[in-house]
This record gives sequence, C-alpha cells and structure tokens, in this order.
Amino acid sequence: MPKLPQEGPNPLFTRWLEEWRDQAEENGRLKSQRAYERALSSLRKYPLPLRSGREARILMYFGEKICRQLDEQLERHRSSQDDTAPAGGPIPMSPCKGHEDIDDPTYSDRLVLPPALSSLEPVQPQEQPSKVRKSSCERPNLGLSKPQFVLRPGGFDVILCVDFIETTGGPTSRKQELVRELQGHNVPFSIRKLHVGDFLWVARERGPHGAELLPPTTARELVLDYVVERKRMPDLCSSIIDGRFREQKFRLRQCGLSHPIYLVEDANSAQHLSLPEKTLQQAIINTQVIDGFFVKRTRDIRESAAYLTIMTRHLTRQYRDKMLLSCTKQELEDERPLQPRAGICRLLTFAEFNEGAVKNKAQTVYEVFARQLMQVSGLSGEKAAAILEKYKTPASLMEAYAACPDGESQEYLLSTIKCGQLQRNLGPSLSKMLAQLYCTPGPLP
Repeated sequence: MPKLPQEGPNPLFTRWLEEWRDQAEENGRLKSQRAYERALSSLRKYPLPLRSGREARILMYFGEKICRQLDEQLERHRSSQDDTAPAGGPIPMSPCKGHEDIDDPTYSDRLVLPPALSSLEPVQPQEQPSKVRKSSCERPNLGLSKPQFVLRPGGFDVILCVDFIETTGGPTSRKQELVRELQGHNVPFSIRKLHVGDFLWVARERGPHGAELLPPTTARELVLDYVVERKRMPDLCSSIIDGRFREQKFRLRQCGLSHPIYLVEDANSAQHLSLPEKTLQQAIINTQVIDGFFVKRTRDIRESAAYLTIMTRHLTRQYRDKMLLSCTKQELEDERPLQPRAGICRLLTFAEFNEGAVKNKAQTVYEVFARQLMQVSGLSGEKAAAILEKYKTPASLMEAYAACPDGESQEYLLSTIKCGQLQRNLGPSLSKMLAQLYCTPGPLP
C-alpha cells in the first residue's frame, strides 16, 4: 500500500499510529486496531503540534498506553537521528516493538492505593501492578541536566497544601471544619494559593538539625506527583453549566503531575439541583473512564479530610526513602519523558509548578488563532488546521482579505481550502462567515 503524504502538524505521530493500526489488523487484534483508528481520527482533527506523547493525553481516545508508546518511539527516533540519520532525514517506518500484547491501547492507568486506604474504597477496582501509571520515580535515567537542589531521604517532610479558597469564603463553619479535621488527625498542612487543584503535596526540606521545618518562605519545596480537585455536588453542577468543568480537567491534565484525583463530596445528594442526577453521575463516570482521573467519592467533609489524611501518610511512606531532585518545567514538557533511575524522583519546585499553572498564562499567536477559529460554529479542528496551514496568524489572513478586489472575493477566499483526509473544500458558507467575522467593521449584522 503506498504511503500517504505527510500532512497536518503531527506527521510523525500520525505515521506511527497508522503503522500500529496496520500491524494490529495483520495480527487479528481488532480491539487494538479500533483503538488506534479512533486515536488517529482524533489526532487528525487537532490543529496544533504536539511535542510529546504526554501532551497528546488531552485528546480523546489517547490513553496512557498510546501516549507511552508515542514517547518511547519518539525517543528511539531521536536516538537514531543523533547516531545515524542526518538532520531532516526520513521518518522511520518500523513500528514500536514491545507492545504487541496490548489489547486496548486506550486503557487509562489510574492511581492504585495501598491496602491502608481500603477503609475508603475508590469507585474503580484496583488495576494490576503491571498497569499502574509509571511515576517519575520508576523510570530509567536519561542524563537530564544537573538539578538546582536535592532533598535526601530523611531531609524533608511531606506537607499537604490546601488552597486558601477551601478555608475562606462561603459557609465559614463548613470550611473551618476541614481545618479542624486535619488538625485533629495531626496532618501537617499549609494554606496557600494554588493555581490548579484544591490540594496537593510537597516535600519540604527540614531545618539544619532535621528536627523542625524551616519557615515556608525559606524552605525549598518540591511538588509530589499527586493533585486533588474537590467538588461538592452543587459545585459540580454549576461548573458543568458555566463550562469550568472541562476547563479545570484540561488544566489538571496539563499541570505536569501524573496522578490527578477527582474528589466528589456529598456524592449521594444530587437532588434539587439545576441538572438531573443522571447527568451529574454520567459526568463523574466520564471523568473516570474517559479522562482517566482517579475518582474518589466521599459522603461529607469529615470523610474527605480522612481521605486526605490517609493519602498524606501514604505519600510520606512512599517518598521517605527516595532522593528528590528538582527539575524545570522545560524538562517536564520536553519531547522525551522524565525517566530518572529507581530510587530517585525528579520533581518540580512549588514556585515553578504554581507559576506554570497560572490560568491566563501567555500563549503564542498561532495557538490563540487556532482556539479563536474553533469557536466559530461548524468549524471543526481539522478545518481550523487547514486554515492555519495556509494562514499562520490573523495578520496573514487579514492581509489576504485586504488583497481581494471586492467583498465577494473576500467571501469566497477560503471556500476552496482542502480539509481533512478526504480533502473536501471548506465551502462557501464557512468562508462567508469568516469573511464577515474578520472584515466587518463594528458589530456583525
């Protein structure tokens, strides 16, 4: 079968997914073939370049297995280029090996808690150890840059960080109850502003003599690989209505921590809300099954505090014998995944993590233009990608409109742009709509 020409912003990932799909078809693994086909369809609709398999996690049908395959294949590709292939050499055709036995590559790994957490059962069953998501503590070293600082075993304490919104505003008595419960369980915690999530854990270095914690303003801190978003049922309902629900999940996936946890409080009190109970329960299930989050349901704030207490103790045991190395956001988002050797974890500093999670951080003109185009009704991701391929910025599109001799030419300027795998025209309707959007002075008619 002749190979299709490379198209779209992610030709490498498209090529590899096609190869894995074809290999699954040859081996009779129909479930895997369908999984790869769905992932391909989702990738072709995404108009922006992806720098790693980890970034592809935001797309539909991209589970942890497929993302890990892409990262491993990407690393092999770079190694071969560095060793043998000239810059700009051909894309390798060999499929990623070692994944022939994966039945469903969209399988989404989730957090598996130790037996100590069995008193508060999660909603999904525990996966086999071989399928647990690999954290930055379990991967081999790839020779990353020298860390800014190191926290050695016995030289740090695990601290629960609580977003200040969880303790102020709203019903004061209810929010202060969380503080009282944590204090009653002797949980070391710190209240501060978190730009993503409601709870997370940091490893904070101890004082010079190891007996007391340094003040938060002077102590060096590294963020552990877990973050919790807490939602009461009324909060969940309002976030779905105003659109925050999807946006918050997207930001949790992008924050750089591998284990997002969705804590649903008052899970059985969904009556008398603006949305039907069935809709809310479906949203929770989608968060678990489709988005790959670990979902924990609790009955009230006391049970939520108990869960946070158990998690704090669990993470203290998990990290106490490990050496923690600081890394930068660039290393975390680099094309190769972070893979330190056993017993060593590379983690973000709290300052860099929180700064990178700012909601309204700067974006490139290309990214803003892509998101702007996709707000137009009827303009899908693949259509936006086709426009972006020809006009990278709004300024270049406006220049093309300015070069048109009359208004009719402006309306038909984009109508013949080829879109999607079938290379169909964008069409006169969308072309006219975009011309009106970008060429009409003042409000639209």
